[in-house]
Amino acid sequence: MNKVVASADQAVQDVFDGATVMVGGFGLCGVPENLLRALVRKGVKNLHTISNNVGVDGYAMGWLLANGQIQSHIGSYVGENRLLEQMVLERRLDLELVPQGTFSERIRAGGAGIPAFYTPVGFGTELAKGKEVRRFQERDYVLEHAMRGDLALVRADTADRYGNLSFRYAQMNFGPVMATAANLTVAEVRTVLDEPMPHERVQLPGVYVDRVVTVTP
Repeated sequence: MNKVVASADQAVQDVFDGATVMVGGFGLCGVPENLLRALVRKGVKNLHTISNNVGVDGYAMGWLLANGQIQSHIGSYVGENRLLEQMVLERRLDLELVPQGTFSERIRAGGAGIPAFYTPVGFGTELAKGKEVRRFQERDYVLEHAMRGDLALVRADTADRYGNLSFRYAQMNFGPVMATAANLTVAEVRTVLDEPMPHERVQLPGVYVDRVVTVTP
């Protein structure tokens, strides 16, 4: 078994128009920028992206925005992207904002096969508008649905040919939960080990990773 592919372009070769794409990264940490560049080159359109934020103007997911490739986005934070603000105000992009903890749990639930869950977060606010509310032990909870993707793009530090990954510091962020909740997971890494990764170093098992590409740090 060897999950290492020759290039980022090969790694995303079968991404299709209208795909739901989960993208790892927290701010500008752990962003799979080489895979995002490959998506820009491929030119797929009408993507539904799921990521904590949408990069910044002119970088990372900002490239996809500028190229008109994103139709809708679900995330937690959008405060540093003027193009995104403009597109939302002009109704050129659908945006759903989700509290960060709920965002993570919706993805984790998708990977665990849990279709929905109740959370107290957002009750009594605009975030709960139109959603089912149920009372448990004298407290009100909002029903949130799980999220899954056709594709997850993550950045890690090290891999082996089996797809086992280890991350460096903040690289880890949402990558592991996204990998479990996607039909296809692609990881870009700094290096690939010649030998199988020692089990104590594995932070994301290769069973959740389909392709690995080595990129320049």
